[in-house]
Amino acid sequence: MSNYQNSDYALNKFSEGIVYRFADEIVEVTLADFLKENPGKTEADFLALKEFSDSNYYEDDRATYRQTWKDMPFADADENLLNAETSAEGAYFGDIKAHEEDSWHQKQVDAMRHVLDKLTEVQRRRYLQHHVKGLSAREIAKQEGTNHKSVLESLNGAEKKIKKVLAKG
Repeated sequence: MSNYQNSDYALNKFSEGIVYRFADEIVEVTLADFLKENPGKTEADFLALKEFSDSNYYEDDRATYRQTWKDMPFADADENLLNAETSAEGAYFGDIKAHEEDSWHQKQVDAMRHVLDKLTEVQRRRYLQHHVKGLSAREIAKQEGTNHKSVLESLNGAEKKIKKVLAKG
């Protein structure tokens, strides 16, 4: 199990055996272990189980990713997520579902661009640094060589404009 990453999927995929991660340990069932515990089974049975295990971990990994993405607050979004390709769900359920998702994502991106276009250049830059990159007002002020109060005023002004635009619908 020397070539694995943090995910259960990668851990299982890159090992020769079937890997189970528990809270306090990781257990790998090798072909020899499997045949010893299941005398009526063959190597083909083990390989089929390994393939199923890889597939199951993969699906679980994708489901976790999709759920995590949906739960992520707007402030943590970045350009890559906003311009994401069709989701795995879209690919799985076919072109109709993918088209609907693409349409929904595009509407979200368009709405966000519309809102950000209402801000001044300084407000937009500071708002994105604060909410997307996670910089504090003090960090932004230091980068720009300005005072902290000026950055706070820009952020407050940006938030007021955003609320006003969103309230109009």
